[in-house]
Amino acid sequence: MQKLRYEIDPHNRLVVKEIVEKKKGKIIQFRKTRLTYFRKVLDGRFKVDRNNILSYHIKAPVSRDVTIPHQVKLRGKWSLTKNHDLRLTLGKWGRQTFGDQLTLQGDIIDVNKNSILFAVTTWTKEGVQSMYALKFQGSWQADKNNRLTFRAKKEEGKHDILTLNGIWKINKNHQIIYRYQKAQLIRKLKKIHTLTFKGHWDIKDKTRISYIIDRNTSSVFNFRTGLGLFKDNYIKYEVGIGLSQRPKPIKQTIKLFGKWKIKKNAGLIFEVEYENKKVHAIVFGAEARLTDKDTVSFKLRNDLNKDISASLKLSHKILKGEGEAFIRGLKSKRESAIFAGAARRW
Repeated sequence: MQKLRYEIDPHNRLVVKEIVEKKKGKIIQFRKTRLTYFRKVLDGRFKVDRNNILSYHIKAPVSRDVTIPHQVKLRGKWSLTKNHDLRLTLGKWGRQTFGDQLTLQGDIIDVNKNSILFAVTTWTKEGVQSMYALKFQGSWQADKNNRLTFRAKKEEGKHDILTLNGIWKINKNHQIIYRYQKAQLIRKLKKIHTLTFKGHWDIKDKTRISYIIDRNTSSVFNFRTGLGLFKDNYIKYEVGIGLSQRPKPIKQTIKLFGKWKIKKNAGLIFEVEYENKKVHAIVFGAEARLTDKDTVSFKLRNDLNKDISASLKLSHKILKGEGEAFIRGLKSKRESAIFAGAARRW
């Protein structure tokens, strides 16, 4: 039985080797299939389809005595190497050998709400350099170690996980950014790549803060945290990021600066300013009580009226506009507290 073993050379070109089997699967011969000539005819490009199946499209004509099609499909499991290269571990399919690993060297050049873009540089048989991009479809999520991961979709609802095994941070626009350093293939010069995830923050649970990239899909980072700290102009959480090469999680601080307001048809909101001065509000339900020090004490709830174990004290001066009406209503009530948002309207 003939089996083909696939490799990728340093120039991101496909290399094929032939395995000839005799009796009970014992390999008696292992040879390169006309390697010198074959490399010439297999100048081409890799592509991925909507299910992230990899194929290699051959540009140069193939000789009649070489039994390789003009398009080679390669199926397997996707992952990301420590050097942020793409790796495909081949599965049992067609004539490809099970378990072979193909590594595409390149750079992650962009991240979108439901995709990741990977740039590949290659050379033709004439020595002409070119670059192209592979776009993978899927969704972004955080794993149990609070690392950023991309779930590359596959057929039948399955997925492969590409893990960014490094520290992510928050920039001045309250966006998540991920930086990694990598040497270029030819000059070996190290370059820092920065990926920016565009989204907004939300808080729904006691020990979790979420960064929503696309509300209409499952692209959301749900980070496990301790209890949050809520002040008059910021919200603060501490997150532990567990990396494979570190024995202990790395602490990361999420600090969101903004303004507190009360909206009659929403509840207590915290407005955060993002890129291009775009404002997005985190909405809470709250039980409010007056204190003796000209402040209002809030016990925060989510939009399902569930306690999130967070409290907040705000000065009367901060709660302007509808907040002033809320305070007047609070003073006029004989009961000790009134609710904003989730529990009932004020």
